[in-house]
Amino acid sequence: MTSDQIMQIFHDTAYVRMGGTQEELKTAEYLRQRVADMGLEASLEAFSVDMADMEADGLWVDGEAVTCKGYRNAGSGTVEAPLYYLRARDPWSLSQCRGKIVLVDGYMGYWLYQDLLENGAVGFITYDGNANYEDFDIDQRELRSYVHKGNKIPGVNINAKAAIALVNRGAKTAKITLQQREYQGESHNVVLDMPGQRKEYIVFTAHYDSTSLSQGAYDNMSGSVGLLGIAEYFTTHPHSYGLRFVWCGSEERGLLGSKAYCEAHDEELKDMVLNINLDMIGCIMGKFIYCATTEEKLCHYLDYFAAEQGMGIEGRQDVYSSDSTPFADHGVPAVSFARIAPHNTATIHNSYDTLAVMSGEQMAEDIDFLIAFSDRMANAAFCPVAREIPENMKQKLDEYLCRKRPKK
Repeated sequence: MTSDQIMQIFHDTAYVRMGGTQEELKTAEYLRQRVADMGLEASLEAFSVDMADMEADGLWVDGEAVTCKGYRNAGSGTVEAPLYYLRARDPWSLSQCRGKIVLVDGYMGYWLYQDLLENGAVGFITYDGNANYEDFDIDQRELRSYVHKGNKIPGVNINAKAAIALVNRGAKTAKITLQQREYQGESHNVVLDMPGQRKEYIVFTAHYDSTSLSQGAYDNMSGSVGLLGIAEYFTTHPHSYGLRFVWCGSEERGLLGSKAYCEAHDEELKDMVLNINLDMIGCIMGKFIYCATTEEKLCHYLDYFAAEQGMGIEGRQDVYSSDSTPFADHGVPAVSFARIAPHNTATIHNSYDTLAVMSGEQMAEDIDFLIAFSDRMANAAFCPVAREIPENMKQKLDEYLCRKRPKK
């Protein structure tokens, strides 16, 4: 795959494609056609996702309207209460949430939401964007089902500049209104099988959806292109292990595509010896990294292998926030690769993630390294990565997947 061909794919997919939307399905069909152009056949596997059509949303603070976007799947209704900015999450600060609409820093994760519920909050406000940017973008967020578990309080998202203004002027009261239609929709995984000489498989993953503001060139059409490049290589090169490629839908909504795939193919996972996941490669700036949810030996191997290939790399044994995690949680050793750019040169989950931050030449270089590693694994006499997840990684998985609260 040439750098020009790579950049053409970025041009073809330069639009927002949130999980469960028609734009995401359009991209799935596009990827299936790219596979067909190689003389191969991929299938689309549908899975259910929570959807919502927002009919009305609003935030008023001290009687003045504040531009916002309501949290999808956070129910409908109106709540009015004192406004409280939660600066810290110590017991005393949390105790002040009772009966209040709470402004919080960062994302609405599982443990933060549970803390708000436990301490009697009646609504919440999050914010994103950057106070130093000129735009007034606001991301469309959702209250995920594994977060609320049926216990919903209304929430909205605002821009960081608006949040600063509210705190700076000592805002006192807030009112949130949400009216939405919630229903079950569909997202899709794109799956390609390339059988080998053995029954065991190596499974490759990358997600192709984006967030609400983003064209998602960097995060993660880049990884999706990487899978196309690896698949194209193996159309003309032998491989002892079978190869399965899964372009995952709805990753940005909580790894939903990879979770759905692992649940639907649980029996087949017993024959998966390794998961190779690509999430954000080929950026103009930044360093190449790996994150291995495996025995630590793979880290040492990758360090040596990269040196042999003349590829600068940094890595660690850890759990990566990407589609590798559900596979590792189902016992499949997993390694993710990425090229991580400094935040002032490329950012994700916002309107600045476009093909402007991508390099066709760097993409080709990253893909060549990934092909070399994949070829080594695919033609190994025996896959050297132990088919087990170490205890320290099981602990990390429990924390990442909210089964255990991380230690402070």
